[in-house]
Amino acid sequence: MYDEDKYLNKNRVINRYQLSKLHTFESAARHLSFALAAEELCISPSAVSHQINKLEEELNFKLFKRFHRRISLTRDGNNLFNVVKSSLNNLNQEILEIKNQELSGALTIYSSPSFAQEWLIPKLSMFIEDYPYISLNILSGNKILNFSQHRVDLTIYYDDLHYDELLCEHLMNESILPVCTPSYAVKHDLHENIDNLHKCIFLHDNQNNGYDSNFTEWEAWTNYFSLACDLNKMQNMLFDRSDYAITAALNHVGIAMGRKLLVQKYLQTGQLISPFPNMEAPCSQRYYVCKSQGKYNPKVDIFINWLKNQFKQSPLSLLIER
Repeated sequence: MYDEDKYLNKNRVINRYQLSKLHTFESAARHLSFALAAEELCISPSAVSHQINKLEEELNFKLFKRFHRRISLTRDGNNLFNVVKSSLNNLNQEILEIKNQELSGALTIYSSPSFAQEWLIPKLSMFIEDYPYISLNILSGNKILNFSQHRVDLTIYYDDLHYDELLCEHLMNESILPVCTPSYAVKHDLHENIDNLHKCIFLHDNQNNGYDSNFTEWEAWTNYFSLACDLNKMQNMLFDRSDYAITAALNHVGIAMGRKLLVQKYLQTGQLISPFPNMEAPCSQRYYVCKSQGKYNPKVDIFINWLKNQFKQSPLSLLIER
């Protein structure tokens, strides 16, 4: 009777002692250099050469052609290299899948539209690269969600509220400053000339996470610097999203009150400027993330830690609450 295990044992060529030599062979074949393989494996070139010679002797066929100062694979060596390389790739992939089996599936995130558009979405490719098995669902809106009524795993808010029924973690403080295009600033002679603000169209975010803020951010800024400015008498344009106000500013419509985190990239490229240097006001609102106090979800904690690292790497990291 045919016994597959006995057949394989009888015809087995590779043993545990040869596995390390195959590892050395794979490195040498990939680099086509004993010296580079030695550097990668932290052993001497002579040790690499000795292991390859020993492996060739045990396999009873040549793996490399030796020339003066170079090597090349034989036909048999090339065939073996392709098999070893494929096997290592399969092994690494299997280990990765085992390690990430709990870190797979869908993760639903709810955020304000402005934060999602201007900050979160442009960075998601980095998250996907680190966690390819987690599928992200991004929802946006200006409502305060009830986790028991909505199918979300975590929410990202920007306000000054607190929710006892949720687990909330601070991400970052925020500051505000007026921003406009360079040409708009020149047209209205704004550079370090705050008295000319009355010539401008004030661009407002009229809604912030579900409550009517009207001129709140402009009022907070003018009050912080003790400026006499009746916003009701100024020419205004209102939006229900802060990124719409920024888009209007980018298109020379007026001057917007920018949240530093969301306008930083435009300030860095010069698309927007702050015509009044050193006039940045702190906000009572801050960015924070919330999760349910119910069932533990490891994907939620992974995303929160990723968020925190992204904030720490931001040029505004000095604003993070100590």
